[in-house]
Amino acid sequence: MEPLFLTLLLALFVSSITVCLFLVFYNHRSQNSYPNLPPGTLGLPYVGESFEFLANGWKGHPEKFIFDRIAKYSSQVFKTNLLGEPAAVLCGAAGNKFLFSNENKLVDKWWPDSVNKIFPSSLQTSSKEEAKKMRKLLPLFMKPEALQRYIGIMDTVAQRQFTSGWENKEQVLVFPLAKNYTFSLACRLFLSLEDPSHVARFSDPFQLLASGIFSIPIDLPGTPFHRAIKASNFIRTELLAIIRQRNKDLAEGKASPTQDILSHMLVTCDENGKCMNELDIADKILGLLVGGHDTASAACTFIVKYLAELPHIYEEVYKEQMEIAKSKTPGELLNWGDIQKMKYSWNVACEVMRISPPVQGSFREALNDFIFNGFTIPKGWKLYWSASSTHRNPVYFPEPEKFDPARFEGNGPAPYTFVPFGGGPRMCPGKEYARLEILVFMHNLVKRFTFEKLIQDEKIVVNPLPIPEKGLPVRLHPHKA
Repeated sequence: MEPLFLTLLLALFVSSITVCLFLVFYNHRSQNSYPNLPPGTLGLPYVGESFEFLANGWKGHPEKFIFDRIAKYSSQVFKTNLLGEPAAVLCGAAGNKFLFSNENKLVDKWWPDSVNKIFPSSLQTSSKEEAKKMRKLLPLFMKPEALQRYIGIMDTVAQRQFTSGWENKEQVLVFPLAKNYTFSLACRLFLSLEDPSHVARFSDPFQLLASGIFSIPIDLPGTPFHRAIKASNFIRTELLAIIRQRNKDLAEGKASPTQDILSHMLVTCDENGKCMNELDIADKILGLLVGGHDTASAACTFIVKYLAELPHIYEEVYKEQMEIAKSKTPGELLNWGDIQKMKYSWNVACEVMRISPPVQGSFREALNDFIFNGFTIPKGWKLYWSASSTHRNPVYFPEPEKFDPARFEGNGPAPYTFVPFGGGPRMCPGKEYARLEILVFMHNLVKRFTFEKLIQDEKIVVNPLPIPEKGLPVRLHPHKA
């Protein structure tokens, strides 16, 4: 009886595997059944071309995946399979314009399932829905007139960071210090959190979280994805304690309803008079803290890299910043007028973000079948735009490997070619915030030091942000008084 049972069990197992494989391959083949799909390949079932897509970033050349296929298929749009999803990659200014201008019409924002698992909503809605809610809340705090009052705070935070982490040091690792600066700033402006020890409690978990966002979604101990989920849960617990204390302080008149984004969320209700619960606010603050510091810290790091490599560029930035510094009385903080004078410095920052964009691109999802460049894009397919498809393209930026801030003088690059913050309705709502924190960083950096790289050919790893493999060690040379 036992051998017969084992035989039946084995037959059932084999049948199940066969059916699963059939469904996977059938689904994979059915993706090719539409007429006139873009050229390209979906690769292996489920895996697709994800490994090559990610591996090019790990090797420091994310643009290679894009340009190899543009050349291979002689097309500005190609099909592939990324992160388990059939996808079309739209390249060039025309592709960017199409995606950005058809937001909420033909396409909508899409995140991999891994993002929803790391950032689960307490309301059981998707990251996409939560992002829409956040975009309604942010303008009050992120528009230029509102940000003007933050410049002095940014300067204060920057001065403290340079005093504690940079001054009286012969050598420093730039990337961790840049992250400390942008993260401390986000904690201060979003949560009114200033205690360095409290900020430090968040710091390491946030690094684990950021590194796992676009990792392979295998939730097993020791994997980046598993560590990211654990970090997310820890941070959410910490945020809940802060939120509950703030609620108490608001009730007792010890906190202001307008002092930061946290207070605003706690007192703001929707059109039906319903306010967000504490878990919902924790979810949103978590996303804000990630978005509010990660990309800017990468930009600040690469600004140091290029200023160290290009002394003539450094000299012009130094000259502009010292004119501002000399106009200030002792102890006077930077203000909006000072920021407006930093035109060359911002051109330099833009050229840094052109060559080394902090965000490589992002995904959309087709809401319906549509035609682009004569090719059919099926409903449900994912669409990817890549900053490198224009930033590193000589059609839009002659001699793209050359560092030239003059590209951003006058009217600057053509529309939809310079896209470090995306574009259209989905343009990063924190663009102006990022501009201010980057310029405040540059001001405090160059007025204190010149610097030189200690590893001349340090490898750059993109995962998903560009990061110098060793953290960009530099030797500091303080200016003589």
